[in-house]
Amino acid sequence: QEQLVESGGGLVQAGGSLRLSCAVSARTWVPHTMAWFRQAPGKEREFVALLLPNGNTDYADFVKGRFTMSRANAENTVPNTVSLQMTSLNPDDTAVYFCAASPGWRGRSATPYVYWGQGTQVTVSS
Repeated sequence: QEQLVESGGGLVQAGGSLRLSCAVSARTWVPHTMAWFRQAPGKEREFVALLLPNGNTDYADFVKGRFTMSRANAENTVPNTVSLQMTSLNPDDTAVYFCAASPGWRGRSATPYVYWGQGTQVTVSS
């Protein structure tokens, strides 16, 4: 069983920055895809960014150039920690942000992700 612990959410003014972190613990580590999703009130959960086992990243169009996902330690380190640096935030970015993880190579769909964090609130004021 894996455990994901998120941190770093909060309240920020429009134009500001926040950094989210996600630490993944597992008994036996295998290469994972890590991802961030978000869900705003009354909306469906949507893909934000992902980090593949080889270090490649993919971003939703609405965060390209503003958000950067990276690995804080080596891919085979446990707990494995990834971060999401968010800049130029605007009120539309207000949502609960979820970290997700799954062994192997995954894409933008939330369904294949096996492990999820509890979510962290990001609120951007205008």
